[in-house]
Amino acid sequence: PHWACGGWVNRALEMPNVRRVSVWGCGNFELAFPSRLFANRRALRAGTLEVHAWAERQKPSVRRRFNCMTRENWRERFEQFAASLAGQDVYVTVDMDCLVEHEAITNWENGLYTAEDIAWALKLLRTRAKVIAGDLCGAWSEPSYARWFQRFAGNWDHPKLPAVDPARAKEVNRATLSTIWPALVGE
Repeated sequence: PHWACGGWVNRALEMPNVRRVSVWGCGNFELAFPSRLFANRRALRAGTLEVHAWAERQKPSVRRRFNCMTRENWRERFEQFAASLAGQDVYVTVDMDCLVEHEAITNWENGLYTAEDIAWALKLLRTRAKVIAGDLCGAWSEPSYARWFQRFAGNWDHPKLPAVDPARAKEVNRATLSTIWPALVGE
């Protein structure tokens, strides 16, 4: 949706050099009704925005509408996706909330990928496309709001998660970073 944390994607799609944005591994409420009413439907119809969501996290109607992937078929689908990028310049963003809970502590719901899954995907992508840049974001941080509306929106939009030990979050996330970062930068 335009108002969600991934709203930056809509702004990126307005840039002349961005041909397509592909989101892999989402599985949150944004694809379900009524949240999907706020989606960038024009980009979805045009194919400039692709959503590859986890079937395991969706209702049957959403699974059909978005042709969701599963733990069993996501690698095959990603191989096809990577092949479609042959020779193209690619920017990669890895959001740590795509990772399983024991491999990433974030401020959001965790996904179903392992760090090894992401490293595999990045290495494969590098064999097909030219990764010109990338980033790794989404590690846990202490919520801090400058204005009351930000606090309200943050409390409304964020899932209710257990308290986080900052030292443990740093330790878990650094261990995961040590697996993903070398694949992202091409080491």
